[in-house]
Amino acid sequence: MTQFDGQPSATGFEPELGGHLRQTEDRTGYEPELGGQLRQKGVYVDEITCIGCKHCAHVARNTFYIEPDHGRSRVYRQDGDSEELIQEAIDTCPVDCIHWLDYTELKELERDRKHQVIPVAGFPVDKAMSTLQMRKAKRRSQRRPEAGSQGATPQ
Repeated sequence: MTQFDGQPSATGFEPELGGHLRQTEDRTGYEPELGGQLRQKGVYVDEITCIGCKHCAHVARNTFYIEPDHGRSRVYRQDGDSEELIQEAIDTCPVDCIHWLDYTELKELERDRKHQVIPVAGFPVDKAMSTLQMRKAKRRSQRRPEAGSQGATPQ
């Protein structure tokens, strides 16, 4: 029997490093998502800047996919394609929203992504508004654990 708890189920396309690796503080660079080989850099898509043109997903199919809720590109597998093919996908991006980063920075960007407010595709993006909304969401999420620890005692 299926349980419905109102929480969206994991699709397997969560950003960058998945599963238990997302919870670990220190990464070695030998994670399976990075091909099991030491890799100095990872690829990251700035979803706020992305316009959903799908060029990267057509070029490097095993690395990028189009996120269905907002129509933006996302990395789902760091070792899906060769670095040359990923670079070709980066070069096809018309708004330059795909970047090579030191892979240790990916965890911080993933944490920030949780609070991102993705605008509707096709409408102009006001960076100041999206940054303000992201800060508000971060503050709200930081207050929730504090309020929970000061709440009522269990009965």
